[in-house]
Amino acid sequence: MFQEFWINVQYGINHVLDINAYDHVLFLIVLAVPYLFKDWKRVLWLVTMFTVGHTISLILASYGKVKIDGNLIEFLIPVTILIVAVYNVFTAGKTAKSQKIGLLFVSTLFFGLVHGFGFAREFRMSLDQGDSKLLRLAEFALGIEIAQIIIVFVVLFLSYIFQTVFRFSKRDWVMVISAVVVGLVIPMLLNSPLLD
Repeated sequence: MFQEFWINVQYGINHVLDINAYDHVLFLIVLAVPYLFKDWKRVLWLVTMFTVGHTISLILASYGKVKIDGNLIEFLIPVTILIVAVYNVFTAGKTAKSQKIGLLFVSTLFFGLVHGFGFAREFRMSLDQGDSKLLRLAEFALGIEIAQIIIVFVVLFLSYIFQTVFRFSKRDWVMVISAVVVGLVIPMLLNSPLLD
């Protein structure tokens, strides 16, 4: 029982940390880079919003309730990363707003939904058509959450190092990292099958 649980959790972890699916990591980088360790609760909420969106779309797709064109999904994934990265560039150095729902929360939920639909076909092939489907989805979601927390911790740690040891200003750090991500996402966008 535990072995099956751990296999599903590992599947979620590996899904996020897969080097060939680095779009997920890029999104988490631009999501977390404006924050410091003291903002961990807000960052955790953002990460959880992604997991919720991802899980909702996997449930809808796995049970055949929603079907979305793969080419549209391949286009929307880099668009969502680009939105957050550009948002960071324009808001770098400003204090995080205290509002509970904002552009980042909505875009994080949306990215989760989009990314979940993008992964649904592969995930559906790995599922048995049994009663444990919902349980497997929950275990997979736990793996996603664990991997995202690891990535966010690394980003916050690097932010701390660069802003304290190397004396980068928060504004410069956020702008440089976000600009690098923009540079990586634009080719993904241009190579999208939707634009062919």
